[in-house]
Amino acid sequence: MAPTSTEKIFSEFREHSVAEFFKKNQQMLGFSGKTRSLTTIVHEYVTNSLDACEEGGILPEVDIEIVEMDKERYKVIAEDNGPGIPEKHIGKALGQMLAGTKFHRYAQQRGQQGIGASGCTMYSQITTGKPVKVISRYDTRRITCEVSIDLKSNTPLVLNMVKDEGEFGHGLTVEGEFADVKYDKSSFGVYEYVRRTALANPHLQITLHDPEGQTHSFPRSSDRIPDKPLVVQPHPMGISTNDLIDFAHRERECRRISSFLQERFARFSAAKVDEIKALCPDVDFDKNPKELQWVEAEKIVKAIQNPQVRWIAPATDSVKPIGKEQIEKSLKNILAPEFVVVSERAPKIYKGGIPFMVEAALAYGGGAGKKAGDMSSSEVIRYANRAPLLFDNSGCAITEAVKAIDWKRYKLRNFEEEPLSVFVNISSVYVPYTSAGKQAISNDEEIIQEIKNAIMEAARDLQAYLSGIRRDHDKKERRKAILRYVSQLSHDLPDLAGKGKAGDIEKKLVALIETKYSSQIESEEGEEEAKSGNGKNGKEDEGEGEE
Repeated sequence: MAPTSTEKIFSEFREHSVAEFFKKNQQMLGFSGKTRSLTTIVHEYVTNSLDACEEGGILPEVDIEIVEMDKERYKVIAEDNGPGIPEKHIGKALGQMLAGTKFHRYAQQRGQQGIGASGCTMYSQITTGKPVKVISRYDTRRITCEVSIDLKSNTPLVLNMVKDEGEFGHGLTVEGEFADVKYDKSSFGVYEYVRRTALANPHLQITLHDPEGQTHSFPRSSDRIPDKPLVVQPHPMGISTNDLIDFAHRERECRRISSFLQERFARFSAAKVDEIKALCPDVDFDKNPKELQWVEAEKIVKAIQNPQVRWIAPATDSVKPIGKEQIEKSLKNILAPEFVVVSERAPKIYKGGIPFMVEAALAYGGGAGKKAGDMSSSEVIRYANRAPLLFDNSGCAITEAVKAIDWKRYKLRNFEEEPLSVFVNISSVYVPYTSAGKQAISNDEEIIQEIKNAIMEAARDLQAYLSGIRRDHDKKERRKAILRYVSQLSHDLPDLAGKGKAGDIEKKLVALIETKYSSQIESEEGEEEAKSGNGKNGKEDEGEGEE
């Protein structure tokens, strides 16, 4: 057999757009499984609505309607009261992969890649052949159009545009039809996603109209709009040689490498530039950043990472958590638990350059946990920047941290069967997701340890609460057991002694029992307080984590 010629081998060589790539690898965007695909669509639209409203300083109101068109074919209508999308940006925002306002910014937001809503447009197109319908209301305009994607070139196609002038308010409505999807009420379905979104966003008012004709409303429990995320500069300790080259070659204002380093990176003072210069004597810091070569950039990065160069940690005011008070208010409003405790940790640094923060809450009893008839079981509710993570549970750092905790030491005899909701939110400019689907957080040791510390901090208060419940229960049972004999004894004693009245003796016996058990309970409470008072500092946290 003659060998195949090189020309023939490469005759099939083709270029492909990012849209074509995701069309063939749609599972990377969360479109895998019928239930998950529908939840992913709602997730992307709700995430965009929340980010847009918060950017515009608007208390968000989101309305989701799901209409069954045929078997495993649904229409999804998502409407919000956000600022809307200007006419010239509608196509790119909803019909072009990796286009948006977030990917290039170092700011904490739910969406990051600029894929989500465009991914939904693609999924509608490849499962039903239909574009998505869009109504954008902003200023005094209303733009109505249809959007699809040219998959070969990853460019948007905007058709049938109608422009109206008038008072239409503001907001965005997106309507798409999707096949190979399924609505159900499982823990991975749309209802659960909406419920969890409401839990982590107390300022949100969200309504779901499901295919069965039911309306599920989650009113806001807070009128405070979260602070806008700060756009921050990358910290030098978090950059690679390629990052430095990329930043330098895109520089438009600074004319020297020295000024570029100070202007474009956090904590890079003139004194630090001098330190780096001393470690890179053969690099010209006065030349234009656009002329920076790979070898020079490599030397600068090595100098930055030199142990002799001490860096101030990055500012942590870029991390915007939900807030202890807000979480507690939301959990009480939606779950109505018997007991709730929230732990809010100080920001930590991820991989030397990215600040992140962990919030954890435990809700016990009442509506907490999963319910199946009269039975209850625990649930772990995971979030990243307030966005629920419903899928890829086993591969997530949050799940790993929860499993690593010895729950028995906190009076939870069987964690799986407790009426308990474990709420964990990670806030950061950069969340290390395991995939483009953004449903699980990478199992990095420093992140897992911080999550464990936050949960254990809350668990100590839950332990004290459960100890009190069981102590009171035991007290009542002991008291009840003894009081069963009081009446008989108070009548027998006068007969045996030949004096005294049964009523007086019964009162004295009851008083004696109450005094005994009151002093015993006070002693037990003191012992419990002494035990729970141990280990409130960070060192104890680390010790518990290692155990």
